[in-house]
Amino acid sequence: MAPLIGLVLGALTGAFLARKRGGSRLDMAQYGAGFAILFGVIGLFIAIFLARGAT
Repeated sequence: MAPLIGLVLGALTGAFLARKRGGSRLDMAQYGAGFAILFGVIGLFIAIFLARGAT
């Protein structure tokens, strides 16, 4: 669940940041994709850490 939340939050954060900086739609898409990947990987590590700690 954490990776999915990370993906959504990353995409929204990236798109908002690009829009705040005056970017076009393609800039918002690129920032959204980049942040989604970053936040998704962080969420994946959190999920792995929690799963390993539960056993």
